[in-house]
Amino acid sequence: MIKKWQTVASDPAQTEALMNATGLPRAACAVLTARGITSSAEADHFLQPRLSQLADPFLLPDMEAAVHRLRTAVERGERVLVYGDYDVDGITSTALMVKVLSALGAVAIPFLPHRVEDGYGLGVEPVRRCLAEFKPDCILTVDCGTSSVEAVEVAQAAGVDVIITDHHEPGERVAPAHAVVNPKRNGVVDAHRHLAGVGVAFKLCHALLKTLRDAGAASAAAVDLRKHLDLVAVGTIADMVELSHENRILARHGLAQASQTDKIGLKALCKVAKTGHTLDPYHVGFLIAPRLNAAGRLGTAEAALQLLLSQDAEEAAVIADELDAANRDRQQVEKQMVEEAFQQIDATFDAERDYAVVAAQRGWHPGVVGIVASRLCQRYVRPAIVIAIDDAGVGRGSCRSLSAFNMVEGLARCSDLLVRHGGHAMAAGLQVEETNIDAFRQRFHAVAQAVLKPDDLCPEQRIDAWISLREADRNLLECLAQMQPFGLGNPKPVWAVQGARVLGAPRVLKEKHLKFEVLEGNMRLDAIAFNMAEQGLPDGPIDVAFQLDLNQFNGRESIQLKVQDVRPSTGAA
Repeated sequence: MIKKWQTVASDPAQTEALMNATGLPRAACAVLTARGITSSAEADHFLQPRLSQLADPFLLPDMEAAVHRLRTAVERGERVLVYGDYDVDGITSTALMVKVLSALGAVAIPFLPHRVEDGYGLGVEPVRRCLAEFKPDCILTVDCGTSSVEAVEVAQAAGVDVIITDHHEPGERVAPAHAVVNPKRNGVVDAHRHLAGVGVAFKLCHALLKTLRDAGAASAAAVDLRKHLDLVAVGTIADMVELSHENRILARHGLAQASQTDKIGLKALCKVAKTGHTLDPYHVGFLIAPRLNAAGRLGTAEAALQLLLSQDAEEAAVIADELDAANRDRQQVEKQMVEEAFQQIDATFDAERDYAVVAAQRGWHPGVVGIVASRLCQRYVRPAIVIAIDDAGVGRGSCRSLSAFNMVEGLARCSDLLVRHGGHAMAAGLQVEETNIDAFRQRFHAVAQAVLKPDDLCPEQRIDAWISLREADRNLLECLAQMQPFGLGNPKPVWAVQGARVLGAPRVLKEKHLKFEVLEGNMRLDAIAFNMAEQGLPDGPIDVAFQLDLNQFNGRESIQLKVQDVRPSTGAA
């Protein structure tokens, strides 16, 4: 599919000024200014993020009330039920709160709902079960609960206070809890707005520890919250929130902590996932998170939580192997569902008519619909929804979107056809009766067509800056390392060079990749183009969009272009 090249807007004068003020390479300064970083102080904060830059946790709504109630629970040794979620963000949030509350002296009891039996969030029936089985003095939610009005009312009727920590968009009604700590509520500073659930939980821990230390509590003085930043980084990166503002700081320091973690379970998981010693967002997103998610996708997430809380190396090794096996099973289920979803969509898909894709089928596993929706969104470049229908005729769906289409707003315009829905602009979930699926599909298609333009459905190739090959040097690589971690909101830079030539005939690797040399001016560099053997390279001068990598082979290091796209040279950047 031909991509539309889109150069990120930047001001050459600002780039020049930043280069003079910092001494950084021009190619790096062009990226920084395009991302709103225009002064040497801003560049220093971005390239050297410090924990001291984190905002006051008490700026979050209801934080005072939440801390006051938890302080009472700690001082009285109360039973606090930590009610989490079955995805990585929820699991890491639960593990974080259990570890911190236990260290402070509370009796922390973890609970994770079952994806199929309980559904997402703070449900009425799971709360009733928890009240009867665990008899908590207080319920603390992580990564859920903002709109769970009925469930909170059930707990309150039983005389149990509920503290909610969450990061999802509030619905029309906010639960009447003792405290609702959610950065999406009105009046919250921008620094907190994009926090993941585990980030909100971290802020609560920070505020609680600060309060207890100021009060002279010995237990608080013994807790080093920095040791738990590994959990924060894993949950933040896995939840695909923007790696900007506070998320960037937490992820940067959390990855460093994860690379030297003392958590036996995380070490065991890194071993089976073959991550090596130094973790980056790729390792978390593609090796660690899928294994932690696998248990919750196909059954219960208890094993993943048990692994993160484990103090026994043998137990951790066994659980890590189980999660690794569960991930392989999940991959098989996913592969079959993806193929069936492709067939279903392809049977009627019209690229000019259809502005969204919706696939639904009985027998599909609800734990894998999110992954399949992502694949559909990527393949068709459209908002995608995948719905698994159970034997009772209830459909549970997952939604993935494009930047030009807010999924939460789109679902809201179909709410009369849905049992429930919620989530984020780019990813959401829904429940729908099987009898309403056809009507929902038609409505959602109409909503997408009303919002999106044809240009929105064309895959884009982002270009952060046009440079010469001579600028692609070690200095730029070193600056690139300081720009990490990369992810949503801070993508790895893509540079482009104009009017380059291919030296000799490209080599085909593994029947699908291309390896070749690029010449521009009097500078030549190696290039690798993954999965581009079939499309080949244009004749004559070409423009090359690439990421910069350090290739290590046979003990030798060399700079290499990781090609993102090529096109016949247009003669103008």
